Amino acid sequence: MSGTVLDLLVALAILAGLVGAVVQVIPGGLVVGTAVFVWGAVTGGTLGWSVAAVAVILTAAALVLKYLLAGRYLKRRGVPNRSLLVGAVLGIIGFFVIPFVGLFIGFIGGTYLAELQRLRDPRAARQATAHAMRATGISILVELAMALVTAMVWLGAVLSVRL
Repeated sequence: MSGTVLDLLVALAILAGLVGAVVQVIPGGLVVGTAVFVWGAVTGGTLGWSVAAVAVILTAAALVLKYLLAGRYLKRRGVPNRSLLVGAVLGIIGFFVIPFVGLFIGFIGGTYLAELQRLRDPRAARQATAHAMRATGISILVELAMALVTAMVWLGAVLSVRL
């Protein structure tokens, strides 16, 4: 495979991954990290393998950080994992019932219903749901930031190889 074709395919995968990091339909950070790793492995040499290693480190760091930061945020606000699990299950069901937007509607609705059942107070359930949505936002930002840094490392390597 020529270098230009590989670069184009990796660029398209990175673009899809960045969109996925925001929309959360696909694991965007993992897609970006895998694409950059493949580029590094195929390119080889010190530069290729260095870029591949950086992609693995950044992708792993994003996976760990997004759960640690969001989890810590939720724990401080008293939102249990059970409510998020209910939200996630209803989000997945919602995705198939109402394509794309059903994921968000199901997650928010499921989290709210779980918190309403637990707290027995609509206002407190809305507050807990808002905290869950903020934690989701934190996760998205961490994943997107790491995916962008990974993409920038790849772009810098491509430019140094091709120019």
